[in-house]
Amino acid sequence: MTHTPDKLPLEMLYYRAEHQPEDVYLHQPKDGHWHHYSWSRVLDQASRLVAGLNALGLAPGDKVALLSKNCAEWFICDFALQMGGFVSVPIYPTAGADTVRYVLEHSESRAIITGKLDEPSVQEPGIPEGILRIAMPYPSTMHTQHSWDSLLAHDPIARPPAPTPDRLMSLVYTSGSTGHPKGVIIDFGAYAAACQGIVETVGLNSEDRAFSYLPLSHITERVYVLGASLYGGVQVGFAQSLDTFIDDVKTISPTVFISVPRLWTNFRSGILARLPQKKLNVLLKIPFISGLVKKKIRAGLGLGDARVLGCGSAPVSPSLLRWYEQIDMPITEAWGMTENLAYSTLNYPFRSDKVGTVGKPGVHVDIRIADNGEILCRCPGMMRGYYKQESATRETLQDAWLHTGDQGALDDEGYLTITGRIKDAFKTAKGKYVLPVPIESMLTDNALIEQACVIGSGQAQPLALVQLAEGTDLHHKGPVAEQLNATLDHINRQLESHQRLGGILVMQAPWTIENNIMTPTLKIKRHLLEQQYADLEQRWPKGSKIQWEQLLPEKK
Repeated sequence: MTHTPDKLPLEMLYYRAEHQPEDVYLHQPKDGHWHHYSWSRVLDQASRLVAGLNALGLAPGDKVALLSKNCAEWFICDFALQMGGFVSVPIYPTAGADTVRYVLEHSESRAIITGKLDEPSVQEPGIPEGILRIAMPYPSTMHTQHSWDSLLAHDPIARPPAPTPDRLMSLVYTSGSTGHPKGVIIDFGAYAAACQGIVETVGLNSEDRAFSYLPLSHITERVYVLGASLYGGVQVGFAQSLDTFIDDVKTISPTVFISVPRLWTNFRSGILARLPQKKLNVLLKIPFISGLVKKKIRAGLGLGDARVLGCGSAPVSPSLLRWYEQIDMPITEAWGMTENLAYSTLNYPFRSDKVGTVGKPGVHVDIRIADNGEILCRCPGMMRGYYKQESATRETLQDAWLHTGDQGALDDEGYLTITGRIKDAFKTAKGKYVLPVPIESMLTDNALIEQACVIGSGQAQPLALVQLAEGTDLHHKGPVAEQLNATLDHINRQLESHQRLGGILVMQAPWTIENNIMTPTLKIKRHLLEQQYADLEQRWPKGSKIQWEQLLPEKK
């Protein structure tokens, strides 16, 4: 794969600031008021920030961590770190103290810039002594030594030349769904290639507006929103808080909106709470009324102008995509990973007949399937390797191909279907392997089920752990159990005997980032659930198909 990007990210920032200096680039709400940043203002603040960091004794090559929710200052920091030759180390704003400490120590970060955080007191113990602490201009209880305004008081540095494509830009840590997160080494050239690839594939331009709220510490947002904004000239808006989220989306009225399966599910639950499915079905059959209803739903989410709706990060149920399609909100499913900068396949332009696939390879991306069913990817937007993990790098990168660890199949038109993770497959007591992801997808076809995790390593039959959708009537468990039982029977009729589910366990407590079952990117930590419910088969009431966790017999 020899394709090289035309311009690196800094060159694009310089270009925008020179050719459209007063055009508004970023929209940041603070204290109920919108603050607007032009391209020239962003470059000026980044140049001043570099001077301030230099004055603190930081040198090119030093690692500088970013710990904040999305905001205009996050963008400015990223640009400043590039200009100063520093290596950015983003940390999830929801990360616990242990993860914060691990990333800071593993990356050998010399400084950390903190900003918008929900629980700074929880994360602060994870910051080791001796690391420089710098604060973005947001209220916080976290102790810092240097303020944003004090660093921006410096005169801006002269515009430095763009780095070479093979220079280290960032260490991006994976979400850690199977243990400690890995530090993925990303060079400037690879990042530029991924950003240009998404802009070219989707056709993003200066008429587009994006809304940035998925963590910028995750490579998807860093490429699809921050990077694409540079290469496409896209305006970007942010949220002030969770309470103002929908209003902020409505203000920006994005033409591009990317989300994850869990949030698309929550949006649907909110819509159905106001407009029940039976009533919606009737209204959608009335020609004139149908159009008004669809328009009102889109407007209620602030997505009336959206031309690109995206979904990724975790498996999504085809039935959820079909539900949105019926209200004229076709969602493009995409697939990628930190190691290929989240840019590999996507169902764009949207094709209804390809729902259930994750699309076809984007420009300059090659996909093939190995003999064992593993998906291999080759593209210019590839990691250099894992930081301080040479063995893992050799296992993952072989002969210029990325061994993704995902299993899948390509159809005759090159569209890719994911069937699961190689490491997720487990063997039952019958000695046969079960792939949980396809079964979980069938479970979440039932709108009652928001999330599912199929477990059963070494057990007689697999069992499904499910989390019910928000708003489910739990005061009347009978009808809910009947629906779940019907789903169970329907699924088992389609499975081989060793794959059939022995039952469904309805979770008592939600799976969240806070209780460590979900990663910051809202993926289920399957291995933890396997450990937690290892004795579930022994506790399962004989003859029961649907069981509520709070009614299970106590552990012996």
